[in-house]
Amino acid sequence: MFELIPFGSKNNRRVCAYNPMREMEDFERAFFGGRDAFSALRTDITDNGDSYTLEADLPGFRKEDINVSIENDNLTITAERHSENEKKDKEGNVIRSERSFGSFKRSFDIEGINADSITAAYTDGVLKLTLPKAKKEAPAARRLEIG
Repeated sequence: MFELIPFGSKNNRRVCAYNPMREMEDFERAFFGGRDAFSALRTDITDNGDSYTLEADLPGFRKEDINVSIENDNLTITAERHSENEKKDKEGNVIRSERSFGSFKRSFDIEGINADSITAAYTDGVLKLTLPKAKKEAPAARRLEIG
């Protein structure tokens, strides 16, 4: 009912003989912490009985850089970061220039959630969404006439 919509698979490789390119990719991934180390949006989802709590780690982002949208039965969290740091000497020559750009995106199936009552808060680098479960309506009682 409340599941991650996959946006790619890391494990879709065919098993085959030795491939030096794959070996280099695996080495790079292990050395730098994996391709997804910088691009993953880590989330925790807790079932509270009548609602879910979704907490997404977004350290270093401003609230204005985060977008939460709902379309049909999909909730999508996107965040973009643009950071530039440039140091110049007295003559205006660049001594050091650092830039970092990053974007994150995760989508969730929210079938069975009351989308109109979802609330969001962003504090200390953590986006917290409260997702109330939709009320299941019991069928109305009625009497059947026997013919």
